Amino acid sequence: MAHWFSIVNISSAIFDRSAPDLDSCPDESLPEFAFIGRSNVGKSSLLNMLAGKGILARVSTTPGFTKLINFFTMSKTWRLVDLPGYGFAAGAKQESARFNKAVARYLKHRPNLCCVFALLDSGLVPQEIDLEFVEWLTRNSVPFVLVFTKTDRGTPEEAEANIAAFTARIAGWFEQLPEIFRCSATTAQGRSELLGVIGATLDAIPKETKPTPATAAPLPLEEVEPPFSMKVRAGIQREENPRVKKKLKGARPW
Repeated sequence: MAHWFSIVNISSAIFDRSAPDLDSCPDESLPEFAFIGRSNVGKSSLLNMLAGKGILARVSTTPGFTKLINFFTMSKTWRLVDLPGYGFAAGAKQESARFNKAVARYLKHRPNLCCVFALLDSGLVPQEIDLEFVEWLTRNSVPFVLVFTKTDRGTPEEAEANIAAFTARIAGWFEQLPEIFRCSATTAQGRSELLGVIGATLDAIPKETKPTPATAAPLPLEEVEPPFSMKVRAGIQREENPRVKKKLKGARPW
């Protein structure tokens, strides 16, 4: 429980680097929690709200502004990862495809990725691109939770109707639905709940395998073994997702 309180009261948020691909990412010594969503879902505002910092992630009016994988070291114990949004991105289609491939490799092969926070706009009816992305996460056994953003906009009834419609579309994919959170960067709704997921995950890491900052060069990806179990509070793990009801198929590479 003490760890959870320390997560909520983030002592520092330090930018580490922007990586264009998996090979350029930092070493795997710290647990990572990644945030991703459709362009213009309000990701940057949400990240700033979570960190309690005004400049953690740049807020832009241009959809697809984030083009690289951005790493922030939080309280010297874990990393917040800001992933490029899917969907519309400013720039050529070839450039957009390259970033999608880099994100897919990160999500599938990053050994210290503990959980993905999949952001969805609560003000919209289910979007096919969001459904396809959640399907991709499920099919590839990537641990994730669903975060519905912008709950302060519109009416609560509209937001709940959209959330219910989305969960109804994906319910057949699971024995048990992923965890669902409601958030607002304006009112700070959901901050403690999302940080609670991170805190609980860190607390679940066995003491003897708690990560420490590495000083040596990282091993090649194929030689790296995850130093701790990739689990989140609801019981998803990267190796096998027991909640998946049936094998899913899809063509979008992300």
